Amino acid sequence: MDKLFFTEEHEMIRSMVRDFAQNEIEPVAQELDETGKFPRDLVDQMAELGMLGIPVPEEYGGAGMDTVAYAASVIELAKVDASLAITMAAHTSLGTMPIVLSGTEEQKKKYVPDLASGKMLGAFGLTEPGAGSDAGATQTTAELVGDEYIINGSKIFITNAGEAGLLSLTAQVIKDGEKLGVGAFLAPMDTKGLEIAPKEKKMGWRASDTRQIFFNDMRVPAENMIGDPTTGFRTFLKTLVGGRISMAALAVGTAEGAYEKALQYSTQREAFGKPIYKFQPVGFKLADMATQIEAAKLLVYHAAWKKDQGEEVLKEAAMAKLFASEVAMDITTEAIQVFGGYGYVREYDVERFFRDAKVLEIGEGTSEVQRMVISREIVRNALNA
Repeated sequence: MDKLFFTEEHEMIRSMVRDFAQNEIEPVAQELDETGKFPRDLVDQMAELGMLGIPVPEEYGGAGMDTVAYAASVIELAKVDASLAITMAAHTSLGTMPIVLSGTEEQKKKYVPDLASGKMLGAFGLTEPGAGSDAGATQTTAELVGDEYIINGSKIFITNAGEAGLLSLTAQVIKDGEKLGVGAFLAPMDTKGLEIAPKEKKMGWRASDTRQIFFNDMRVPAENMIGDPTTGFRTFLKTLVGGRISMAALAVGTAEGAYEKALQYSTQREAFGKPIYKFQPVGFKLADMATQIEAAKLLVYHAAWKKDQGEEVLKEAAMAKLFASEVAMDITTEAIQVFGGYGYVREYDVERFFRDAKVLEIGEGTSEVQRMVISREIVRNALNA
């Protein structure tokens, strides 16, 4: 697989991220899960290593690498700790890339260098209490008054919200009392009228920062709109495609981390006088896990590679996200089964991977939404053939 998608540069960054994850994150991953404390020191170290701007062009302070390199990095982080992986993924694919892809030159120069360097984190505000899978049902409004937009509404389940310096968000644009469509905006987190709720208490990803945000007559300059009301929502849909590759990579890493622990345990734990991997039920379980991971990884790298070729990857990103997230749930469940009773105990990490896996079937579009996207695309392609 590496020869299909990897260059020497890809291998170098993967090795760097792997070493960092194993040496710096793994020793404290269990503690971070227990306390739920945001790992600011580790995020700062990631910034120093250039990990927060991997796919950002060099002219804006990033590493100038591609989606394959970025996906490989997310996988390596998630193999050790999904909380750090989602912190990086949300910052990069959701908080930073909308500006890189669709922002004006002025917006890029003003915000992207600080995001790419990790001087500040980015967050992405799309989901609302009544607008999750149906993102077009956005109720947050942005009314043009003079040369400012006055924004009112709320967003929910926003990763990095309490730690970010900049928020990208969607809102219904209103001008002269008329709704023009869903637009995209940039708002520094210290903007007056922006209120950040307490950190959510989650089943998994416990060290990542997830919060609700409220907008109470928040004023942002008109130049903070990304694109216009006719292109703003498309910008965010394009962002979601990249986000799905991120989530698929995160799912592969989560699955692989659990699998590796189960494989190692199966060589050490004995029953009836021999290691348990020698028993067919366990050996077959491990074989299925390894095969599923390999298949999921191929889907992820193929989607990333196609994106890097400038091709449309709506279907491929949805397939990768759907398959990898469900594989992660299956494999983390089976990893607990391999561990038996120990798998249910927090000391043995696999229960953490299990808790971290479930949200992968929900975030960036549920499994049901991915199937809708895939179905629509394959039928469209068949009709146009």
